[in-house]
Amino acid sequence: MPRYAKWMQRAEGRSMQKVSVLENGSEPKKILVLGAHADDIEIGCGGSILRLLEENPATEIYWVVFGAYGQRRTEALESANLFLANARRKEIVIKEFRDGYFPYVGAEIKDFFEELKRKYLPDLILTHYREDLHQDHRLVSELTWNTFRNHLILEYEIIKYDGDLGTPNFFVSLTESIARKKIQTILECFRSQNDKGWFTEDAFSSILRLRGVESNASDKYAEAFYSRKMVY
Repeated sequence: MPRYAKWMQRAEGRSMQKVSVLENGSEPKKILVLGAHADDIEIGCGGSILRLLEENPATEIYWVVFGAYGQRRTEALESANLFLANARRKEIVIKEFRDGYFPYVGAEIKDFFEELKRKYLPDLILTHYREDLHQDHRLVSELTWNTFRNHLILEYEIIKYDGDLGTPNFFVSLTESIARKKIQTILECFRSQNDKGWFTEDAFSSILRLRGVESNASDKYAEAFYSRKMVY
């Protein structure tokens, strides 16, 4: 066999070098998860949280939803508790900032971010994608970066009418069972959204499958994130 053919054969058998964010050390890791509305966190990074807690049960999760009240608040609490069922330590905070009006109450939300900074020192922050066209999502992303200046931040994506999906550069592969658990929990908990055309099993499954193809995930499914800065 020609030398270049042997090299190609070996190269094809290699997998992409992986980056781990939680394997350095055995102490509990702290993750701050931020979502503008009820169901944002679950849709954007729920599978990754399920995987992290499955592999690192000592992980501490601080889960913040900025705008949920009434039935949406009840749904958000139910869902967060299910997603964090395996967490040894968790804190769930549900605020009631008005949906769709975040930029107009930005000072109040900024003050809350300052409270977060004083209270919590995370190893990893999961927040909205900065190019998201929903104004509430975008403000949460902007204030995340404005507040936490020396942290690893990954931005998650949410499928919706705006068509603002970008080109992610960080992927978390998911097993089929985790992908299924994520989707079923979302559909069962957020019953107030079931009449919306995009709130369907096939829509949620499709984006996970697409990102799985892009990242060559061994179990077919993945969630995607945008990493602006990583330091080794």
